[in-house]
Amino acid sequence: MGREKEGKGDVKVKHKATKLKRLSDHETAGAGGDAPKNSAKPTKSTEKTDNEKNHKKVKTFKTETLEPANSPSKSVKQDLKDDDFTVKKKGLKRKRIKDEPMEGSSHSTATTNSKNKNKQHGKEEESDGEFQKKKSKKKAEKMVKKEEGEHPVSKKAKRTKEEIEEARQLKIKKKEEEEQNRWRWWEEEKYEDGVKWKFLEHKGPYFPPEYQPLPDNVHFYYDGKKVKLSLAAEEVAVFFAQMLDHEYTTKKVFRENFFKDWRKEMTQEERLLIQVLDKCDFGEIHAMHKAKVEARKNMTKEEKLVLKEANQKIVDEFGYCLLDHHKERIGNFKIEPPGLFRGRGEHPKQGMLKKRIQPEDVIINCSKESCIPVPPNGHHWKEIRHDNTVTWLASWTENIQGSIKYIMLNANSKLKGEKDWEKYEVARKLKSCVEDIRNQYIQDLKSKEMGIRQRAVALYFIDKLALRAGNEKEEGETADTVGCCSLRVEHITLHEQLEGNECVVEFDFLGKDSIRYYNKVPVIKKVFKNLRLFLENKQPGDDLFDRLNTNLLNKHLSSLMPGLTAKVFRTYNASITLQQQLKELTNKSDNVAEKLLSYNRANRAVAILCNHQRAPPKTFEQSMANLQTKIDARKEQLALAKTELKQAKKEAKAKGSSDPKLHTLVERKKAAVRRCEEQLLKMEVQATDREENKQIALGTSKLNYLDPRISVAWCKNFEVPVEKIYNKTQRDKFAWAIDMTEADFEF
Repeated sequence: MGREKEGKGDVKVKHKATKLKRLSDHETAGAGGDAPKNSAKPTKSTEKTDNEKNHKKVKTFKTETLEPANSPSKSVKQDLKDDDFTVKKKGLKRKRIKDEPMEGSSHSTATTNSKNKNKQHGKEEESDGEFQKKKSKKKAEKMVKKEEGEHPVSKKAKRTKEEIEEARQLKIKKKEEEEQNRWRWWEEEKYEDGVKWKFLEHKGPYFPPEYQPLPDNVHFYYDGKKVKLSLAAEEVAVFFAQMLDHEYTTKKVFRENFFKDWRKEMTQEERLLIQVLDKCDFGEIHAMHKAKVEARKNMTKEEKLVLKEANQKIVDEFGYCLLDHHKERIGNFKIEPPGLFRGRGEHPKQGMLKKRIQPEDVIINCSKESCIPVPPNGHHWKEIRHDNTVTWLASWTENIQGSIKYIMLNANSKLKGEKDWEKYEVARKLKSCVEDIRNQYIQDLKSKEMGIRQRAVALYFIDKLALRAGNEKEEGETADTVGCCSLRVEHITLHEQLEGNECVVEFDFLGKDSIRYYNKVPVIKKVFKNLRLFLENKQPGDDLFDRLNTNLLNKHLSSLMPGLTAKVFRTYNASITLQQQLKELTNKSDNVAEKLLSYNRANRAVAILCNHQRAPPKTFEQSMANLQTKIDARKEQLALAKTELKQAKKEAKAKGSSDPKLHTLVERKKAAVRRCEEQLLKMEVQATDREENKQIALGTSKLNYLDPRISVAWCKNFEVPVEKIYNKTQRDKFAWAIDMTEADFEF
């Protein structure tokens, strides 16, 4: 027992070094509590087991830092505090085989510690620490193998070249099979107008489990006294308790709406007793909820696997349907569980109770000859329909907004793909007549009818600024979000001169999902004069376009071109902008990383046009700092490679061309410099891309407004793999576009 013989001074020095190291490790540890990367390397068996199974469990123990059981800091801790070490060792030891004695595990760990101790102490000061760590790791692994007399459970055998090639071929074969089994619906004849399917069979929606009462040791308190709530009231109380960490529960509107709806679920006795929300104590319920969340985080690999298998069974049963005898994935087959409504922005209905949906609320849609879905025991469906002119499988009305919710097919299904294809084809047709429409609304700006003038100005905004049309809403029913037709006087400010531009309109309003739209736009004089006219004798809360609504606007547009709506303008302008930007920004001589930067810049121009914003990710600063560290390291590596190349050239020149080895060395050094330069360029491009996109949501426009055929044609033209633009899910969604698009496609 070498530890017990160490002198006090030695312990102090070592303890100090360990504390410094633990501080460094703590800074690099993951949020999930993974073992620090820079601490002493454990054996392979211990390392993998800790990471995959035990490291989360250790959170429950009172340790300062999560460390492998055989790290040097553990040795010091045993000297300082024997009891603590025992507990930690129990939580962090390597994986034990069943019936293996504890002493064997402890002995193995201790032996490994004593082997690595001196080496680990020196590593902290060495610049080539990585090499030493690997060496120590191998020795420790051999020691454990020797003592266990078997291979570590978690050791991953190194694959041979044959195995790697076999895995690659298997992946290719799987991809080919997937392509062969894909339903190529776009090659089939379309059904007559209005018909969406001829056969539809499914199992109906999956309902959330019923509420489970609180355990006997968890209580609700009112005015300091325990109160046993009825089941309905208790369930709603749990909804509120689960949100106590969220800022919503501090908002006045949220609290008032919640308390009002909660009291409706109470019995008469409970309503007489519980009069003030501030006197309610949900502390124990909240603590129980947090413990459950923590338990879910700390689940073992085996427990997670069991849960995953259970979820997969639900998906297999409810997540697929037969559409025209082809198996298709359903998008959202689970009915949303009850809870408290949040809404976006400052929604006036936040805090209200979203009631549990029962089978009696649900309408089922399927074909007559199919097997009708069976409702849960003791229940029945509201209605069963056989309507093949709609694409939904089930529907119900939710109680907050009174809106109808639907269960639809997945984004990569035939029904969704056909809808996308049709949407982009309508937008393409607009290209042929958009100039006539623009000329028409410019003429209408001088109309004698005020309604026609307002329509012309609205169309100008929708066309040039890609504003949404905006729908009519009941006041106080939804958040105060507006579109073009519902703009109020308070949302615009007119400037004769602003920042060097004439006739500037300043917009400031909340658009869809309560995203702020703020823009200063120079407009033509006719539009500016009309806006000034529309503002006369109006209060800030009055409508800007008081003689126009979305229905009137879309009715006029459909008379100009069949199927034309305000939304088609948005899709057209987004797609045509992408195509133009890609032509301007992309160079054939660029490498793939630079071409992708050009693509993202073109996509960003569209996202800005459509006002697709996002808050910067919480981890943005840290991820940028990490990337910058890598860039700095790569620059140093490049400088070193250039120095070595210069030295090699100097030696080759001194000895002449007589030594072929020196010539080979120079070529090798040149290749190393080129490789470093390419890697550095790739990283710098990545950093630029991240910085430019931190507040722009590129995904929304890419998936909903940009014709995918533009991107596929660009990939083919500039030899960029389509996988660099679309991930697996997106490639499935746009399979029709990827398959049919040629390199010469023009939107």
